Amino acid sequence: MKMRALLMAMVMAVATPAFAESELNKTDAEKTEAAKPIPDPVMFESKHTGTFGTAKVAYTVEAGETYIKGEDGEPAASLFTTSYVADKAGSARPVTFIFNGGPGSASVWLHMGLLGPKRAQVASGADADDGAAPYRLVDNPLSILDVTDLVFIDPVGTGYSRTIGKGENKDYWSAAGDTASISEFIRIWITTHKRWNAPKYLIGESFGTTRAAYIANELTTGDVDIALNGIVLISQALDYEGSTSVHDNMYSYITYLPSMAATAQYHGKAGLGIPQSDFLAEARTFARDEYGPALMKGDRLSAEERAHIRDRLAYFTGLDPAYIETSDLRILMHRFQKELLRDKGVALGRLDGRYLGDEADDAAEGPEDDVSSYAISSAYSALMNQYLSADLGVEMDRPYMVSSADAGEQWIFRDVPEGEYWEPHYVNAGRKLTTAMRHNTALKVMVASGYFDLICPFFDAEVTFARYGIPQDRVALTYYQGGHMMYLNEGALKALSADIRTFYAGRLADIRPD
Repeated sequence: MKMRALLMAMVMAVATPAFAESELNKTDAEKTEAAKPIPDPVMFESKHTGTFGTAKVAYTVEAGETYIKGEDGEPAASLFTTSYVADKAGSARPVTFIFNGGPGSASVWLHMGLLGPKRAQVASGADADDGAAPYRLVDNPLSILDVTDLVFIDPVGTGYSRTIGKGENKDYWSAAGDTASISEFIRIWITTHKRWNAPKYLIGESFGTTRAAYIANELTTGDVDIALNGIVLISQALDYEGSTSVHDNMYSYITYLPSMAATAQYHGKAGLGIPQSDFLAEARTFARDEYGPALMKGDRLSAEERAHIRDRLAYFTGLDPAYIETSDLRILMHRFQKELLRDKGVALGRLDGRYLGDEADDAAEGPEDDVSSYAISSAYSALMNQYLSADLGVEMDRPYMVSSADAGEQWIFRDVPEGEYWEPHYVNAGRKLTTAMRHNTALKVMVASGYFDLICPFFDAEVTFARYGIPQDRVALTYYQGGHMMYLNEGALKALSADIRTFYAGRLADIRPD
């Protein structure tokens, strides 16, 4: 190897000035990207049967790579997907494309938690973490595989998906690149499987709902017109102003308050003896009609008005009035997570406020981590990897990335091409969904929210879907006794699965809000 390196150095030394200069001007990343190989795509197929709903279904699993071409027509990205296709499906059988969020998350959560034929079983009551292996993988008769084929998509940088050839992560870690690659995959899939005339659905969770809105808009208004029949948005995040708890974002104090009330009541700190529906209706009204106007007045509130708002906030949140006064009537979510049960030395989860984490630093302003994430992630990671290899026969030479910190940290949120003027603002895909629904009058949307979701609050879903001109008669808002991944709660899992079945049956009006 040393001799080869020496020979290469000699060649470079006598190279023409132009060649030497061009090579010197290339960054290390450019040299690496230019040299990336394009291996043949892999696909692993296996046959299975299962009972879903009340039907026994024979199906084929196609777990493997689909190449997405770059502008030069050469493969630039490999999307690893897992497709569940009913045997003898026929061209009119519905198909659903599914993805999680992050950005930077694989589709493992919806795959192993709600929709796949197998399910990771974790503590339903949020009263225990997943511990260490062995974990339980159980049959999932609640899967809708009897109703629709299921295609789980892992975006670039997650799962086994990656860039190849001259492709770069930055080409796909943005709204435009992400939307284009997944929309192209959908076109390829329905072409390969001869399903152009089949009903088509999207199911997304969290940032995956943002992604779904962008994709729906692209499929509707792009060069290739693909009309969707329905979209299921789980823990919606279309307007990030309503789901970003930071100082000076006045809107977020309003949207998060009912979720704080729900969580405080769950932990016995507020709303004692009051039915949940009544308490949360009261919290919504206060947030909208009193708290919002008070925040707009700011320091111009009279002493009496300020005391009234402080005491009402204490009533709904269970926090000490003195703490609320010190917080200037503005409670950031990460502080609420730490403060509500500070006397017990535990912090609330963010994705799910039912979860409690016993942290070492009881004096900290906020939690050091999200217990509702680390309490289940080991089980999901282990079972996904075990399932892929043992059940589906997948053999890959790289790790399955359940979550990519790089994708999350390097994601480009600007929504105009590089070089064009852009002033930073909150991500908002609301109008994208509006356009898709108004161009396609058959498109219906189901929005599922968890009462204890402290990152994508349920009240924000209500406010968001009342704006932007979204057709109200084609939207169903539903609520569950869980958090961001409400299906972790067994009762919520059954209710959500039943509601999704009702949605697919076209009975939007029959879906009960709660």
